[in-house]
Amino acid sequence: MSNRDLLIEIGLEEMPARFVTDSMNQLSDKITNWLIEHNISFEQVESFSSPRRLAVLVRDVADKQKDVELEAKGPAKKIALDQDGNWTKAAMGFTRGQGATVEDIFFKEINGVEYAHINKFIQGKNTKEILGELENVIVHLSFPKNMRWGDQDLRYVRPIKWIVALFGDEIIPITITNVSSGNKTWGHRFLGQEVEVTSPRDYEKVLMSQYVIADYLERKEAIKNQIKILEEDNNWEIPIDEDLLSEVTNLVEYPTAFFGKFEEEFLNLPEEVLITSMREHQRYFPVKDKNGALLPYFVAVRNGDHNYLEKVARGNEKVLRARLSDADFFYKEDQKLEIDNLVQKLDKIIYHEEIGSIGDKVRRIQLITKNVSELLKIDSQTQEKANRAAEICKFDLVTNMVYEFPELQGVMGERYARISGEDEAVAVAINEHYMPRHADDSSPTSTIGALVSLADKLDTIIGCFSIGIIPTGSQDPYALRRMASGVVQILLDKGWNIGLEELIDDVLDLFIEAKVAKLEKQEIKKELVHFFKLRIKHELNTRNIRYDIIDAVLGTQIGNVGLVIKKAEMLENNKDHQDFKTTIESLGRVVNIAKKGEEAEINPSLFQSEEEKHLFEKFTEVKPKVIESLNNHEVAEAFHLLASLRELIDQYFEHTMVMAEDAAVRQNRLAQMVQLANIIYLIGDMNAIIVK
Repeated sequence: MSNRDLLIEIGLEEMPARFVTDSMNQLSDKITNWLIEHNISFEQVESFSSPRRLAVLVRDVADKQKDVELEAKGPAKKIALDQDGNWTKAAMGFTRGQGATVEDIFFKEINGVEYAHINKFIQGKNTKEILGELENVIVHLSFPKNMRWGDQDLRYVRPIKWIVALFGDEIIPITITNVSSGNKTWGHRFLGQEVEVTSPRDYEKVLMSQYVIADYLERKEAIKNQIKILEEDNNWEIPIDEDLLSEVTNLVEYPTAFFGKFEEEFLNLPEEVLITSMREHQRYFPVKDKNGALLPYFVAVRNGDHNYLEKVARGNEKVLRARLSDADFFYKEDQKLEIDNLVQKLDKIIYHEEIGSIGDKVRRIQLITKNVSELLKIDSQTQEKANRAAEICKFDLVTNMVYEFPELQGVMGERYARISGEDEAVAVAINEHYMPRHADDSSPTSTIGALVSLADKLDTIIGCFSIGIIPTGSQDPYALRRMASGVVQILLDKGWNIGLEELIDDVLDLFIEAKVAKLEKQEIKKELVHFFKLRIKHELNTRNIRYDIIDAVLGTQIGNVGLVIKKAEMLENNKDHQDFKTTIESLGRVVNIAKKGEEAEINPSLFQSEEEKHLFEKFTEVKPKVIESLNNHEVAEAFHLLASLRELIDQYFEHTMVMAEDAAVRQNRLAQMVQLANIIYLIGDMNAIIVK
């Protein structure tokens, strides 16, 4: 059997840089899976991309599908044969569907039941006969955002301009949006031209001749090497932000790094402003000296060669100069403004039409900060500073600088607060209250910053849930999952002894009192608790906690998040202990039967056996110790105390019928089980744990 190479290239109008790599990987995965599903063998898959193309090269693809031999399972024997031993319509229909006859049937026993089977042989087709199906693979790629063009119905990332589809030297017939496949691709938009690909293996070489580096990693490495040369030639330090490098790599097909400069007077601007202007708005890399001080230079990457590079540099310098001139003007004008006056302007900015203005949100943040501070018994001086930080935490949203550079919210707030003479801790908290900003960010280091951050995030999450904005599937336009993860991270990092349900209750009451909430309190709270449990579950997954133990510790009230983590880690560490299985089974038995009872006082005078009495006495002794241990976060000791009840529980069930005929005795025994289960639930739902 001979092999040939397969090449698929989709030529497009320039795609957004952030879509390119994921789309390339998706095309590669889908074509790989298609080949596997169709029993077509191959050796190696290579993927390529640029702003104008997505491509996959599969080496040594078999000319023919593999032949397949399999057993097709049909109806049970009693259905396939009638009482007289004749084939039924079911049997004949089964064989007909398999392209066979009843003479081909044989019976095979599965789990004690005989079923009709047929040995089925499927002869493989020639690969080139079915490669046209890749058209369906191409049109079903998914993208974060799609568009339509002309009179076409297809929604795609960008208009398709050309398609290369080759199996060896043969063109695979594919037509999408009136674009038919061929063996011609396009090089660099300005430096290249249309060129023929005669062999899939020549793809990279052909594009390189037309000023396109098709390999994403090769382009990325080329940019890094060029930047390193600029570093060495000029004795600079050029910090490379990986996200920016990835974006720039997907903006160019033939990268050439160069540097430009700007006036030294702009170095008087805050470093964050300079870096944001260069990195976020112009996709430039900032330049520093060997001591880490910012220099009046930048490095950019051109999509082209070295010709006329001086003109390109001057053009970029002109654009950056205009940006920095604006920033300088905004910075000076903002310093003339009074913080309290800016806070008042927040009332004129709508946060959400159903929830109110940003001013309303700030006042809620103040209340939440105050309530949490009191719950945590924070000292009065810190509470006073936290209140001020909460009051002015959003003032920079109405400054000129943040209006122009939204990425600097919090950063400029901290700087302007410091310039205006605010307490240093308050100034720091204004910036910190946005933390963690993303998954890899840390939580606020200061107590004040953490208090305001917690309040801000809880207000956003619970406010959205109150009006029915709840993330579903991949839809989370308000980034509520990220904020909830931030709440969990803050509570863990600070180790605050506060119940999550208690926080939810307090904040939810604010929206109910303001008549904002659309749903009943308990309904909203149930959704919120479930939402936060999913975030805690994610945290536990990152700590390699077994799934059933996660279900156990999250099967009850959350309470203190840090304590939940400790309970899960304790159970995970003890799951292989020799007594773990018997302990969990005994405690689980209590939890199971307690579901039939209700909360009630236990009446010892109704005890009819020594086992009832002994269990009650031991439980009365252990209960306060378990609670004290958990209050001190000594979860191992709490579990050890519960485990000490195991033998008495086993003896109790061996000699005591909980569901006694006498109603009073039965209710008393169930009450005892309920009270015992309540203490067990403080560790978790033992019935969720799988023991073998």
